[in-house]
Amino acid sequence: MKANKAYKFRLYPNAEQQMMFAKTFGCARFVYNKMLADKIEHYKATGEMLKNTPAPLKEEFEWLREVDSMALCNAQIQLQTAYNNFFRDKSIGFPKFRSKKSSRKSYTTNLINGNISIGDGLLKLPKVGKVRVKQHRDIPDKYAIKSVTVSQEPSGKYYASILTEYDAEPIDVPVDTALGLDYSSPHFYVDSNGNEADMPHFYREAEKKLAREQRRLAKMVKGSSNYRKQKIRVAKAYEKVRNCRKDWQHKRSTELAEGYDLIAVEDINYKDMARGLHLAKATNDNGFGQFREMLSYKLAERGKKLITIDKWFPSTKTCRFCGNVNSDIVLGQSEWDCPCCGKHLFRDHNAAINIRNQGLAMLA
Repeated sequence: MKANKAYKFRLYPNAEQQMMFAKTFGCARFVYNKMLADKIEHYKATGEMLKNTPAPLKEEFEWLREVDSMALCNAQIQLQTAYNNFFRDKSIGFPKFRSKKSSRKSYTTNLINGNISIGDGLLKLPKVGKVRVKQHRDIPDKYAIKSVTVSQEPSGKYYASILTEYDAEPIDVPVDTALGLDYSSPHFYVDSNGNEADMPHFYREAEKKLAREQRRLAKMVKGSSNYRKQKIRVAKAYEKVRNCRKDWQHKRSTELAEGYDLIAVEDINYKDMARGLHLAKATNDNGFGQFREMLSYKLAERGKKLITIDKWFPSTKTCRFCGNVNSDIVLGQSEWDCPCCGKHLFRDHNAAINIRNQGLAMLA
């Protein structure tokens, strides 16, 4: 079974390499926007979808040849994916033009004929050459590099995310090493053993500092030297919150992946939960979707499994003892008594056990 894993390292490019990164970011954004404009114009004229490529653009705009051609091809693929997703499901929204000021600065390139390699503190990239990299962990020899995504954070730091592919061997899962996780807004999750994760609320803890830095930025003259410096301070403050959250989630997901052979979670739409239940700040601060992705690839890497339960499965309303579904439970009710068997149940713990049992049933 093929599986993927990404390794993210910080880059330290020199001035010339920074210039090449800036050119590639801009060219990838330009190709995306130009091709999107051509698609819109063609659809208005003919009512049909245009399948265009970056090749004709290179004839018209010679400076596109200065950057990595795979970065332009991947911009085309990203646009086509967004375009297809819109026609598949209109609720996703039509692709938007990428802004020079606010869009993420990144591009993706693929491994072809050994044009990408890493070792001795250097990452070799097409058109850029060898860039200094802080490789804090080794990539196993059995992992094949597929692509690299280079990005620049608002704080000015450069990163390379290296996507690899490897063979993961599945294993048999005994019942006593399975775990169910029920998402909990205040606790992050409650597991089927009754443990609460209690992840620190990093954004809420840093909210006062973030507000203070934002106020300072708002009082400065836009475009001035102090404004640019303060903007970097704000970006670094938000980056620290993200890094703290990721660090905690990486450590906890690794601990779970080492200790259990099967983990079951619910397929919840966290964006809808944030909007519909007025829990945007708590839901976004938790970042459980990101945690679920970490669990997925860490379990797969060890030959283990992450089972995703359908979001309509009544894990909260089902009594784990008799299987009765109690439809009278309301949002915010943390405990309830089963009207069928009379057992007293704690909402989140009961749901986590039902999720674990459903995961084992789906595996069987």
